[in-house]
Amino acid sequence: MTERSTPVSRMAPSAWNVANGLTVLRLLLVPVFGWLLLWGDGLDAATRWWAFGVFTVAMITDRIDGDIARSRGLITDFGKVADPIADKALVTMALVGLSAIGEIPWWITVVIVVREWGITAMRFWVIRHGVMAAGRGGKVKTLLQALALGFFVIPRFSLPLEGALDAVAWVTLVAALVVTVVTGVDYAVDALRLRRTSPRALAKRAARAASRTQGRDE
Repeated sequence: MTERSTPVSRMAPSAWNVANGLTVLRLLLVPVFGWLLLWGDGLDAATRWWAFGVFTVAMITDRIDGDIARSRGLITDFGKVADPIADKALVTMALVGLSAIGEIPWWITVVIVVREWGITAMRFWVIRHGVMAAGRGGKVKTLLQALALGFFVIPRFSLPLEGALDAVAWVTLVAALVVTVVTGVDYAVDALRLRRTSPRALAKRAARAASRTQGRDE
């Protein structure tokens, strides 16, 4: 006689894991990066290099914490919320800091920051209808933003190829701006479509239609 095996429910991973630890580290690095970037009105080459180093480390954690969470089954509700917040906080600090020291025009900072936080708010707005997964365009946007901001954080004024680096920085920033706006529009369209076509939305629409039909029959 063989014993009947019973299914074992898999426990949800603890929020105390290495992936979330990297996310928290990235959040803690944001004010450190901002302080280094703004030190001496951004004119001290040494602290600008330190700021670049901190920014690079933070962007690396952004890359590997998600990979670790997926590969080790460490995806948690905390990580789903904290990871995008940490990403947006780092990008916002970089843009605001660089605009404050005159490296990037404020209008570019406003456009990108509004897009980044607006899409994050929109994800929460439609969360009951489904998850808006990051597409390939979003990944390209993140890469271009990281490269552009990294180029601007580097103290180009202290390097012999300042003009060439300026050109590369601006070309990358313009490309990042265009992709940021285009993907933002795509996400907005997808969010509106999701709210109209999700099973939850269709069920509510069917319930309202049934209620109106019942009211006419009475």
